[in-house]
Amino acid sequence: MPDHDTLLARVRKLLAKAEDPAVTEAEAESYNTKAAELIARYGIDQALLAASGATADEITQIMIPLDNPYSRDKAGLLTNIAHPLRCRALLHRLGQSVTAVTVFGFRSDLERTELLYTSLLLQATTQLTRVRPENRVFAGESLAAYRRTWLHGFSGAVYERLRNSEDTAARTHTTAAGHRSAELVIQDRTAMVKQAYDEQYGDLRSAPPRRLSGSGYLDGHSAGERANLNTTGITGRRRALPVR
Repeated sequence: MPDHDTLLARVRKLLAKAEDPAVTEAEAESYNTKAAELIARYGIDQALLAASGATADEITQIMIPLDNPYSRDKAGLLTNIAHPLRCRALLHRLGQSVTAVTVFGFRSDLERTELLYTSLLLQATTQLTRVRPENRVFAGESLAAYRRTWLHGFSGAVYERLRNSEDTAARTHTTAAGHRSAELVIQDRTAMVKQAYDEQYGDLRSAPPRRLSGSGYLDGHSAGERANLNTTGITGRRRALPVR
């Protein structure tokens, strides 16, 4: 299996090709999909190394602060990244806002979750400053309502892509004779995270589903399908642009 730096170098090359203005949209999507596959495979590799005792990968938690506007929708994006990567998310609320999210899971999966969230939030908020509910069915729709459903659609597409990449990586990973399959290792790690989370936070209730009225879901979902699943921000953090 490639080491951490080798894998990131391959991901960087794929993403650089995807960002080249000379390539077609189909070519860019192909490069981004391959990058997502490599990121998922890295997660499987780390899980197998930990299961074999070659590395340490403990269950822990990190807290990621959020800010307004759209803090609840940003929390939704973070949750939709965390869950496919076998992490759990706990929202910290203040009134109608979410001030932070605690993400709970294995350390290597938390690292992937935080890096993906940093990259995808930047992509989403950059696009969000430009989108408008033009020629929509709902007359008089507010910009805020449209943007909330746009973010909801974006998050949904990201969830689907990550879940598919993670499932495929576990299912197709070739394991040496005498070793447990990647799928069984992942099942065990998922169960371990759930048990540890329930022991610490099991008495908390789930929030009721939100009711959103805007028309931006399909536009956001389409943008999420094209989003660049870039974890190369490990060398430096970028702050998301403010949405006005």
